[in-house]
Amino acid sequence: MADVQKEIISRIEEKYKAIDQNPDVHLEGLVWANPITYWDYILPDALLGLQIQRTTQPDEMVFIMYHQINELLFKMILWEINQVSNNVDVTAPFFTEKLMRVSRYFDMLSSSFNIMGDGMDKAQYMNFRNTLTPASGFQSAQYRQIEIASTELINLIDYRFRATIDRNTPYEHAFEHMYWQAAGKDHITGKKNTLLVNFEKRYKTELISKMKDYNTTNLWTRFKQLPEAVKNDAELIKAMRHYDYTVNVSWVMAHYHAAGKYLGNAEATGGSDWRKYMHPKYQRRIFFPELWSKNELENWGNNV
Repeated sequence: MADVQKEIISRIEEKYKAIDQNPDVHLEGLVWANPITYWDYILPDALLGLQIQRTTQPDEMVFIMYHQINELLFKMILWEINQVSNNVDVTAPFFTEKLMRVSRYFDMLSSSFNIMGDGMDKAQYMNFRNTLTPASGFQSAQYRQIEIASTELINLIDYRFRATIDRNTPYEHAFEHMYWQAAGKDHITGKKNTLLVNFEKRYKTELISKMKDYNTTNLWTRFKQLPEAVKNDAELIKAMRHYDYTVNVSWVMAHYHAAGKYLGNAEATGGSDWRKYMHPKYQRRIFFPELWSKNELENWGNNV
């Protein structure tokens, strides 16, 4: 047996003995395994069968696929964030690398609005959008998870209620005052619209669980737990600020302008006053507030 083969066999034996497995059994299994193919691994047939139109409008297919691509990118983003959240010994280079990966995904999301913004016939959109009511992109649970995984809950609370909420506030109460509640809740009467009722029926329990999971492992808390020398790393701070601005201003405004092109002053499909709900100057979504100057905080979203 060639030396290279012996070395490979030795490594295989070490791998399986380390997990109390018989390496001979696994080697025997390779004899009968089918060779991998692209279609077995990526499953394009399954993926391409997930686009189901509700109307006769051709450009509805663009709308469906665009949002499915968003969800795949959201999953990639959460994958990267969780590597920071679950890493016991986070270094500045590691943290920076993961943040820049996530920022690139959001850069992709921001620029991709041109695909939908310039890739759908307005008349067709106005025809099929009414069949989507009361559904809305607001109801993306993965995007809510990204926000929860990125910062402490206080930074996601509706700006009007932050003074009444702290770390001792029950998660249920905090959830009821998250900024996104403004898209479907009358805070005077407490009445919620169908958009919000349906969303919470499907995802509230899961999201509250995520709030607990990320309480001490969100990106902002992980950053503040780092040694001073690591927190002062210039590249890491730059990456933190870039991620914060990319998610909470650049991507939001790309979405905002794309919506404006089609909706004008009309309500969103979920019934929200989307202009006030989405614009960063109103909700002031900021993941890492201490990394911005007083002037930057006061003018958040004012210049876009």
